[in-house]
This record gives sequence, structure tokens and C-alpha cells, in this order.
Amino acid sequence: MILATLAIASAAIWTYLIAARGDFWRAAERDTRFAPDGMPAPAVWPSVTAVVPARNEADVIAQSIGSLLGQTYPGPFRVVLVDDGSDDGTGEIAADTAWRMGRAGQLAVIRGAELPSGWTGKLYAMSQGFRSALATGEADYVLFTDADIGYSDPGAVERLVRGAETRGTVLTSLMVKLRCDSFAEKLLIPAFIFFFQKLYPFRWVNMPCSKVAAAAGGCMLIRADALVRAGGVEAIRGSLIDDCAMGALMKSQGPVFLGLTEAVESIRPYDDFGHIRRMVSRSAYAELDYSPLKLLGAVLGMIVTYVTPPALALLAPGWPGFVGAAVWAAMAISFQPVLKLYGRSPAWGVALPFIALLYLGFTMDSAVQHWRGKGGAWKGRYQAAAGGTGA
Repeated sequence: MILATLAIASAAIWTYLIAARGDFWRAAERDTRFAPDGMPAPAVWPSVTAVVPARNEADVIAQSIGSLLGQTYPGPFRVVLVDDGSDDGTGEIAADTAWRMGRAGQLAVIRGAELPSGWTGKLYAMSQGFRSALATGEADYVLFTDADIGYSDPGAVERLVRGAETRGTVLTSLMVKLRCDSFAEKLLIPAFIFFFQKLYPFRWVNMPCSKVAAAAGGCMLIRADALVRAGGVEAIRGSLIDDCAMGALMKSQGPVFLGLTEAVESIRPYDDFGHIRRMVSRSAYAELDYSPLKLLGAVLGMIVTYVTPPALALLAPGWPGFVGAAVWAAMAISFQPVLKLYGRSPAWGVALPFIALLYLGFTMDSAVQHWRGKGGAWKGRYQAAAGGTGA
């Protein structure tokens, strides 16, 4: 009876996920569909200021800033780097990169102020950069982009603006293509994209009538006047999951778009499992509102969804075993579009249950770190307290 119940439950879950969860698994929401080649250009190109919060990013900042300053955007375009207490020469490297490119006048480096209570470090840096952009009077749009993001396509910003102007979005966000070279990255990174899309189906995010809201913090083009109307970055100042908080804030102001891209890439390496664990653990428990009950629900849900089908397929006799095998196969097939995006073998789809267990472990680690008072760890700061203490 128990095996039959588990088989039916897992089959029902995956039927819903594949058939009724916004087609998240198809990975079909792309920047090239949002702003296809041939889309008309605006009569006047609006001004754009890229805001880059950076804290001890000496290893990646030259490539990141260089790719921004190498954009062929037809309108006014400048970059503001907010050096958030770096002690590794991040600001100096950025300035030297701009000088070597002959673009020193396009880059402003500002030293971040001391972090006040109630703010997360990244959001406070973003807020300072946004205020600087507004002060120039040349920021119809602000492009919030991380210090470890590279714009491999020189026309990436132009495409973003072209789509935003034509479709009237107040927020245009791209899930950048993450690095996928090491074994740990090959195993875990495509699944990260798969799980994020499952949690926030991009098609639902992009539907004005849907309450689902999200964004990807590595690349967010925002209408400056809409952000001002929403209360500025201050409106979400304590949010640990800052990108999704920004997505919800901006969706209250108008249409938004969230999609995948291959034109903007993460240049930060995650060479081992520890690096990826820390990336996920930083905010996973915050996603559960710091609630032990929601954590318990997540553990049970992940076990029924991902562990039960292969366990039934390998161990259960009779029809529960056949159902488990069918669900496991459907799970592997649903993973194929993301695997294709990342150039991985289709065979990786069979490993999705094992990968899900690793992510469940990262989530539990996130809770443990929070309970130890070390949640939200990033660059020497523990910021989970700013997101709440949960129940």
C-alpha cells in the first residue's frame, strides 16, 4: 500500500510539473525571442547607466568592466562601479582597465559608504550606484549587473534596450549563462537553472496577470523612473534574495521580462563542490522564510519528487516499480532542454535524482548556517539576519 501511494504521488507531481507548471522545463523564454534580430530601433536611444556593485573582485573585474565598456550601444552609456570596501585593489584595476581602453571618461568609481543597519551589502552598493546615476541626469535606464558578469556579445545592451523600449517593460532581466567547465559545474550548474525555472516559471513571471515575480540579479535593466516610483532600492534593502525581491517590486510597476541568454555569461569559476554549496547555501533557507516547518516540507517534497521514482524503479516489485521507472524517465527527459543549452550529454538526465539530493543537502546546510548565526555569508559578511529570523 505504501509503495503504491508513493508511486501515485510521484507520478502526480511530475504530471503537474511537466504539464501545468508554465512549461518551465522547455527553457523557451530567451532574449533572442524577446528582442529578435530585425526588431525596430527606438527613434531616440535612451541613456543607460550600468551599476556594478563590487567587493574584492580583483580576479574578475577587469574582464567584467572591459566587456561593459566594449559595448556598442548607440545611445549615451556609462558605467558606475561601487567599490564596496574592497582591500584587493578592485577599484584601481577597474579604473586602469578603462584607461587602457581609452574609455576612462565612461567609468566612474565610487567608494562605498559604511554599511548601515538593516541593509544587505549588495543592495546598499546598488542604492549608492543608483543615486549616482540619477545625479547625472543621464539614466533613463539603469543596468544592475554583477562584477563577475561578462558581456560576450558587444550588442547585448543594445538588444536589452531595444526589447524594453518596444515591449514597454520596466524590468528586463536575463539569467546569464553560468560557467560550466569543471566536473562540479557540469554536474550541478544545469540543475541550478532547471530548479530556478521550476521555482519561478519564466513564462508566468512574464505574464502581467500572474502573481509570480522574479529576476536574475546578474543582469537587470530597469527603467529608472519606475524604480523611483517604487521607492528605489531602499524598498527592498533587507532582502537576502535581492533579485527576486527586485522582480516583485518592479512587477508592481509594469510589465517585466525574465529570460535565458547566451550573450551574457558568468566569469566566476566554481571549480569544486564547496564553491557551489556556498553559493546555494547563502540564500536557500531565506527562500523558505527561515521556517523549520517549510524546511521539513521541502525535505519531504524533494524526497517524494526526486528520490522516490528511482527507488521504486530499482527496488519495488510489480506496477509501482514500472511507474517509478516511467516517472524517472519523464524526469530525465524534462531535463534535456537545459542540458542542451549547456552542451551536456543527454545521459546527465538520469542523474537528476542524485543531483537533487545534493541540492537538498545544500539547503539543509543553509539552515544550519543560519541557526549558527552565519547565514547569508558573502565576502566576510553574515547577512541572513537582515532577511528575518523566521519561525
